[in-house]
Amino acid sequence: MTFIQLEYIVAVDTYRHFAEAANRCFVTQPTLSMQIQKLEDELKVKIFDRSKQPVMPTEIGKTIIEQARTLLADKERLFETVNEHKGILSGELKIGIIPTLAPYLLPLFIQRFNKSYPNVKLIVQEGITTQIIQLLKEGVLDAGVVVTPLNEKGISEHVLFYEELLVYASKSNQTYKKNYVLAKDIDPNELWLLEEGHCFRSQIMNLCELRKDSLIKEQFEYRAGSIEALRRMVELNEGITILPELSVEDMDPKRKKMIRPFKKPQPMREVSIITHRDFVKKRMIEALASTILQSVPEKVLSNSKNNIVKIKEVES
Repeated sequence: MTFIQLEYIVAVDTYRHFAEAANRCFVTQPTLSMQIQKLEDELKVKIFDRSKQPVMPTEIGKTIIEQARTLLADKERLFETVNEHKGILSGELKIGIIPTLAPYLLPLFIQRFNKSYPNVKLIVQEGITTQIIQLLKEGVLDAGVVVTPLNEKGISEHVLFYEELLVYASKSNQTYKKNYVLAKDIDPNELWLLEEGHCFRSQIMNLCELRKDSLIKEQFEYRAGSIEALRRMVELNEGITILPELSVEDMDPKRKKMIRPFKKPQPMREVSIITHRDFVKKRMIEALASTILQSVPEKVLSNSKNNIVKIKEVES
């Protein structure tokens, strides 16, 4: 039994496809299949049921794979301990980040992180929160940067900062004439929202006390996949949307005139690093958190946590 064989069975379990697992492990499929077959021969059990598509682990295979994940995590911890003793921070750090944060937060800290930790390779994957949580549990990712609280079993949350939610209104919208906006001022028929699956959509519906059946537009329904798409819809087709604070940082003066704050206490969203309970690479994740906090604007760091908009369900 080798660590390589354990890595291969974990990869097949993760991707449920031999060819994809081989691709992710940077080996040929025959090589991966041969090593898994050798492990099965040594243990005298079948780890995978190859007759099913996608490939599924057998009952004993599930137990073996779970133990393999534990052994691989222990191996990572061993290297982490040795590197810490040597004062070295090196290796790969794989993080997931949600789409409503990625375009605005990543550019702020990537260059600083790479310069401060040249021996760490940062691998970033964008995805919605449910995907990131699953990949954390499977050991594919080391950490996630998402909106919390989630209250997800087995997931730890480490709060980074609080991001203010702001109104972005066209000149024809009634809120454009106001200095401050109340949630009740927002007409759901004029509100542009992200498609279902994003926690930001859930937060806005919660903030504005909206129901799904109150969002039906008579002639046109648009399922936006990004914050930028919402912003453009307001600019070109009127209406209103809600934007997170970091997304308006680099706006030109003309667009900033379309921003209206909510009345105090302003609604906030909580941004955190999340990890699985069995996570390793503690020092790398601490370095990541420190770099993010050094990189975000002071205004964001000074935001209060008193009015966090809850997520109705973990759907981001």
